[in-house]
Amino acid sequence: MIKIKGSLDIDMFYKIIFEDEFLEIDDQIKGNVKASFEFLKTFSAKKIIYGVNTGFGPMAQYKIKDDQRINLQYNLIRSHASGSGNIIPPKYARAAMLARLNTLSLGRSGVHSSVIDLMTTLINKNITPIIYEHGGVGASGDLVQLAHLALTLIGEGEVIYKGKRQPTKNVFEKENLEPILVELREGLALMNGTSVMTGIGVVNTIYTRRLLNWMIAISASINEIVKAYDDHLSLELNLTKKHIGQREIARMMRVHLKDSSLVRKREHHLYTDTQDVDVFENKVQEYYSLRCVPQILGPVLDTLNTVEKILFEEINSANDNPIIDLESQHVYHGGNFHGDYVSLEMDKLKLVVTKMSMLAERQLNYLVNPKLNDILPPFVNLGTLGLNFGMQGAQFTATSTTAENQMLSNPMYVHSIPNNNDNQDIVSMGTNAALITKKVIENAFEVVAIELITIVQAIEYLEVKDEVSSKTRKMYDDIRQIVPKFKDDIVLYPYVNSVKDYIMKNEI
Repeated sequence: MIKIKGSLDIDMFYKIIFEDEFLEIDDQIKGNVKASFEFLKTFSAKKIIYGVNTGFGPMAQYKIKDDQRINLQYNLIRSHASGSGNIIPPKYARAAMLARLNTLSLGRSGVHSSVIDLMTTLINKNITPIIYEHGGVGASGDLVQLAHLALTLIGEGEVIYKGKRQPTKNVFEKENLEPILVELREGLALMNGTSVMTGIGVVNTIYTRRLLNWMIAISASINEIVKAYDDHLSLELNLTKKHIGQREIARMMRVHLKDSSLVRKREHHLYTDTQDVDVFENKVQEYYSLRCVPQILGPVLDTLNTVEKILFEEINSANDNPIIDLESQHVYHGGNFHGDYVSLEMDKLKLVVTKMSMLAERQLNYLVNPKLNDILPPFVNLGTLGLNFGMQGAQFTATSTTAENQMLSNPMYVHSIPNNNDNQDIVSMGTNAALITKKVIENAFEVVAIELITIVQAIEYLEVKDEVSSKTRKMYDDIRQIVPKFKDDIVLYPYVNSVKDYIMKNEI
């Protein structure tokens, strides 16, 4: 059981979303939420509070009569539940709901306690709102996507329940659940925030870290099987660069290779008497895709750490409008719903993920091109050259997918289009950025899956499975459980998809 006390961290988030651990809201937090609601109810009685007794957006100039306030909230939810396109997968939608729950639990939004209680129950029971990919511009928050979440909370719309798409009303009846009480600003507070882009963003960071760890292991194993010199990974060399990420990547690769019998020491081969040699038979230095891994993946790690930090600052912030401050007994109007922080971080994340897919594609090309590696047959073909094709077809897929990532890496952060009668005249497009980043990450796993199969085939051809490091051997054994050794050509797509699924679900 995870108890939320107004702050989430990555471990709590992972356990709830990836391991389905139950959550509960601390009693003091519930007290704050109730106090915030009661204060707003009293404070707004004779004052103009945006979204409580006014219209929304450019129609905020219109005063809403007291007997129309509740209807106003329902109208907002229903009118903005206008998403389209693909359905956001349940894991990501639950992440958005958790992010919204945490924000509303801060007691800065003035929602009724039933909102907190029902959202907690839905997460624990794996009842997930149907939310669509298209609709959010990420400025007044994820208005359209969060409207679909709000629609579920008022007992309308559709949900995913026990793996099936079902009307919310039917599921509530089965589970004996009651919709939230709509009294003051429950509609606006639910919709006016950055929780969809942020929830998706956090899931993106979790998968990116997993992908990075696979790339580190793969990069170490390639250096190993081609018997590269180890000084480009040395502590001494990498300490001369001040970047923390580079140093950590090099350290992780050294750990991976510590019991390998294949990597070579430069002093044993090149720091010897070579006076009678005109041309060196072996490479003096490896290609960049092998030798510069710490310098390439170091920025990925540093960026990932920054992105994660910013996202959790957002999750643990009040990101709607207006904001209630119980200490000063005041309500403040502003723009905390704006998603620029998340949008920029998602663009940065997809850039470094694309760079990882590019590195994987170049390493794959190194393995399949005998003119580069000098030790493997074309396309790591274990069959008859000319008759069989090895990994040739799969390379096309890796190249195509990498190219798509390069195209998708164009930033959303600077693609603002004014809308809402120009009330929202500069927007973040943060949810688009998060969803495109999700696609880029999934693509990258495809490229890495193809590279992994190729590495295992290379180890097979070189007959070095008993000489590689224990970590490489474990990786080899795990992939061999999914993909058999093949000399004759086989239909590869089921194996590529199975390896992709495996590495997305498992740490190296």
